[in-house]
Amino acid sequence: MPVPMTGIRTGFENVAEYTVAEISLKVKSTVEDNFGRLRVRGEVSRVSKPRSGHVYFSFKQDGHTLDAVIWRSTAQRLPKLPEEGMEYLATGKLTTFSGNSRYQMIVDKIEPAGKGALLELLEELKAKLRGEGLFDESRKKPLPELPEIIGVVTSPTGAVIQDILHRLRDRFPRRVLVWPVIVQGENCAREVAEAIRGFNDLNSAQAIPKPDVLIVARGGGSVEDLWGFNEEIVARAVFDSAIPVISAIGHETDTTLIDFVADVRAPTPTAAAEIAVPVQRDLVQRLDALSLRVAATIGRGIARKRQRLSDLSRLLPKASSLLAANSQRLDFAASRLSGAVQAKLQVRRLAVARLHGGLRPSNRTQEARRNLDRLGSRLDSCYSDSCRRSRYRFQGIASRLAVRLLERSIGEKSARLLTTGERASRSYSAKVRASRTKVDGLDRLRISLGYKQTLKRGFSVVRTRNDIVKSKAAASRATALEIEFYDGKLEVRRSER
Repeated sequence: MPVPMTGIRTGFENVAEYTVAEISLKVKSTVEDNFGRLRVRGEVSRVSKPRSGHVYFSFKQDGHTLDAVIWRSTAQRLPKLPEEGMEYLATGKLTTFSGNSRYQMIVDKIEPAGKGALLELLEELKAKLRGEGLFDESRKKPLPELPEIIGVVTSPTGAVIQDILHRLRDRFPRRVLVWPVIVQGENCAREVAEAIRGFNDLNSAQAIPKPDVLIVARGGGSVEDLWGFNEEIVARAVFDSAIPVISAIGHETDTTLIDFVADVRAPTPTAAAEIAVPVQRDLVQRLDALSLRVAATIGRGIARKRQRLSDLSRLLPKASSLLAANSQRLDFAASRLSGAVQAKLQVRRLAVARLHGGLRPSNRTQEARRNLDRLGSRLDSCYSDSCRRSRYRFQGIASRLAVRLLERSIGEKSARLLTTGERASRSYSAKVRASRTKVDGLDRLRISLGYKQTLKRGFSVVRTRNDIVKSKAAASRATALEIEFYDGKLEVRRSER
């Protein structure tokens, strides 16, 4: 309200007289009542930031200036303070400062004026961060092939989180942790940066696990709406993140500062979900194809080894050929030995005959002759047995020698082939066991779902000659019925009255 003034009139002049305080109050109330709250656009100059925390500056345009001040409490809430030479759009109220008879604007909100100013500010910050290496491709982290946990930084009430969850369910369901933030306004940049750092501070000892990949997402909007994701604090939080980050801000044509810092940029939030996880069906098909390739490779390897072993075995001499020469030498030796023994015996007989001719026959001589004949027969028999045993022994030694030669020539290759075959056999055995277990489970399921189990609980099946009876009318028309219980069937015939 205007402050009433007390004018002092003198007798000499017809002019109102005021005190200095009255003038200051009158001017102050006049300015504030006539202007109230307003918005001012202009170029900022003479920015001053004293220790008090207040910010003093001036707007200038076409030679005119307007002093302005941002109180410390307001300056602490602003995302960015005004800079010299930039054009801004400020909101506040006009008032006077009685200390030196001037008017000024008290600013409670200030932002760059127009899209061009915002883009200019963005380019300056982009150049600064590029010079520090925040955009280098060499520092970007690879995404995990199949993350177990996905962290999402976005608004919990928007359509973005629903699109991400829906796409993840369609492709490959994963556990999702949502860190709710506001995605527009003064506190957007601070909350997004805190969410990224918060996810990185999680560890396995806590109840909430640490995600394997982060998605920072927001729907489309104007440059002003997306400005929170152009703040330096958000870009540095993404750069410092040990977890790979996928940026999904706006539509495909929208570009923000964190798109350059993030490890991967997605054109839309839905595309971010597609980048984060593969398609489950594709993975199953790939595994099946790899299994078939492994089985085919093992089969071809075994076939090649078997053919190689067959080729080598054909090059080796047969056991009969290795034994033939030695067997022949044994036969020759045996035949010569028999003739030598017979000749030796003949010589001994002649000597005995000569001695016998010079002696008179006697009972003793006849007994000796009989003993000599018996000894000769036994000698012949022993010789034949000895030759036979020697031949058998030589043949056994030759057979073992041939087997050892064969084993030594093919030992290493056959051992490697057998090892490969055993591994393949174990692999196929494991696969057969898994298939048998699956078939057994399906058979048990078939039995548990069969109607025989229902009959155990007291139910029965009623049939006619051609079909199952499903109604009372069908039963009344039938002349003969067959009722099946769990333990057998019973035929029922209608009696004629």
